[in-house]
Order: sequence, then structure tokens, then C-alpha cells
Amino acid sequence: MTRILVVDNHGQFTHLEHRALRDMGVDTEIVDNDTPPADLDADGLVLSGGPSMDDVGNCADYLDLDVPVLGICLGMQAMAEILGGEVGSGDYGGYADVTVEVLDDDDPVVGSLAPETRVWASHADEVTAVPDGFARTATSDVCDVEAMADPDRDLYGVQWHPEVAHTAEGEELFENFLAVCE
Repeated sequence: MTRILVVDNHGQFTHLEHRALRDMGVDTEIVDNDTPPADLDADGLVLSGGPSMDDVGNCADYLDLDVPVLGICLGMQAMAEILGGEVGSGDYGGYADVTVEVLDDDDPVVGSLAPETRVWASHADEVTAVPDGFARTATSDVCDVEAMADPDRDLYGVQWHPEVAHTAEGEELFENFLAVCE
């Protein structure tokens, strides 16, 4: 059975990410972001959202574990910043229902959602420049980088929250990530 751990960056929806995976039959658990990388036995990791880039624990080290990683909101922003991209304040702030345009229908995580999908996202902070090796895979009228991917390293990120009911195709996104991990 595929094992995907949810790394808790202290976000309000972390438990919903765990539940979405569990409901799909995935062997999953929530682990604190200060768990030593050597203690993580997984086929994939989800870096949860959270309130502060200053509190992402060992997320930098988790990117070196040679397993697929999906960063959600702050998880994507941390991935971008750690790997040399840029993160800045968004123009639109808090949570909103957003139409996202998928730019790469070959992307293994968001591609099947093309041409567009409705999502629930916060844009208080957002990725403003993707790291080397990454492609911008989704955009919207409120955020240039709604998703990014580096399939060669199996690193993926979405600005939105696929785990909440307001996101139209969140379960499909998690199923796509599960397929990458298998």
C-alpha cells in the first residue's frame, strides 16, 4: 500500500489533507514538520499549508528525500523559496473562490484538470518566480503562479487547497499525486 505522509506546517486544513488521502485508501498520517528526515518512511509527502514561512521546520531537508512532494499553499511557497524561487505578498489577500487556468495538460498532478478548474485559495502570499527546473503549470487572474511542477524531481505545488469542499476537483488532484507516488 502506498504511504503518503502529511507534513504539518500548522495550517488550518492539515487534517482535511490527511482525511482526503485516508478516504482514498492511502496509508497516511500527519507528522510534525520538525520530524527528522531519517524518521520519515513514505512513498510521498504533502507539505501542508500554514501561517508562516518562518515555521516550516525541516521542509528543506524533506525535499532531498527522493520521494514525490506536493506542496499546498505555504507548502508550495516554502518549496519555491528553498529551491531559489521567489515568494511575495499577493494583491488579493484572503480566501476566495478562483477560476484557475491549467497551462500544461501533460502535468501529472494538475494536467487532468485542464482547461480550467474552480478552487478555494488564499493569496496573502504567493510564488512570484518559480525555481530553476520548475514550470508554471496553472495561473489565474489573481495569481500568476497558481501551480508549479518539476516532474524530473517529482516536486509539485499548488497555491489552492484541494482538500476543501469549495475546490471542484480536489480529489482528482490527490488521485493524480497518488499515481505519481505509486
